[in-house]
Amino acid sequence: MKLKATIDRIPGGMMLIPLLIGAIIRTFFPQIFEMPEFKSSFTGGLLTGTSALLAAFYICLGSTIQFKSTGYILKKGVSLWIAKIGTAFLIALLIKHIFPDQNHLFLGLSALAIVAAFSDTNGGLYMALMGQFGKKAEDIAAYSIMSLESGPFFTMLILGVAGLASFPVLAFVFAILPLIIGMILGNSDEKMREFLSKGQDVMIPLFSLAIGSGINLTNVFKAGMSGVILGIGVVVVTGAILFLVDRITGGDGLAGIAASSTAGNAAAVPMAVAAVYSGYESIMATATLQITAAVIVTAVLTPLLTTWLSKRNDKKNAVNHVILGEQHAKEV
Repeated sequence: MKLKATIDRIPGGMMLIPLLIGAIIRTFFPQIFEMPEFKSSFTGGLLTGTSALLAAFYICLGSTIQFKSTGYILKKGVSLWIAKIGTAFLIALLIKHIFPDQNHLFLGLSALAIVAAFSDTNGGLYMALMGQFGKKAEDIAAYSIMSLESGPFFTMLILGVAGLASFPVLAFVFAILPLIIGMILGNSDEKMREFLSKGQDVMIPLFSLAIGSGINLTNVFKAGMSGVILGIGVVVVTGAILFLVDRITGGDGLAGIAASSTAGNAAAVPMAVAAVYSGYESIMATATLQITAAVIVTAVLTPLLTTWLSKRNDKKNAVNHVILGEQHAKEV
């Protein structure tokens, strides 16, 4: 059975298939996640240990990055991060000036759901896609900067209630620490770099399974068409803007498209925001379901678009290589 070859034929398959398997387990067998035997088992750790698995992935990834490449990581990460947050901020300004009722916009979407979904990138998805299709390990590592998006801080800032929150400096330090450890190990010993780098591909389906295990597929139907439209909007709008920013900063657009998604943890943002701003209490539950639907929609569409662009870039590069070869032959 050519299982891996079959999975590789599916766009983003090594990430998407395990994610869907995890979501199916969560949807049809949710009771097992509450069992004490499950929580204390290796199986429980595999299906719920997203943070630990991503930390291990970062160490393996960091080992492949040379210190002289950190400038590229900073440029790429900061540019994509600012573009993502900036897009959400501009959308918030449009909502403020165009819609009088910011809690019930088009098809039941609210400013809370829109800003939360647009401002937070699915880091696991981004890293899996760039690990599979990217040309530089540094493009994957750029998410260490983009991880600043995570949590309710920037959502509250964009919505105008940033005074009720503080910037989590230590959270950022702890998020980037595994990457730094990997970089130190890899740059200290070539054999250590060779050893740790082998773990990157193995970690992708494992942390994807854990991410999927936190998603209940029934939420897509509960959220209705509004959640689906929200997800499509995230991919189309942020995808176009991030693609341009990536090209401007020297990339081929692939990292920008790979970042056009909504993080799973964004579904927890409405509750956190409503806790400090009572104006969103009435739409908190609906916003949560809509964001959850957007997470799933972007988890499907973003890999498809990234795969298409990767193949397009490869084809274009191959054509350019042939043309340059012919020109060189004529000159000779």
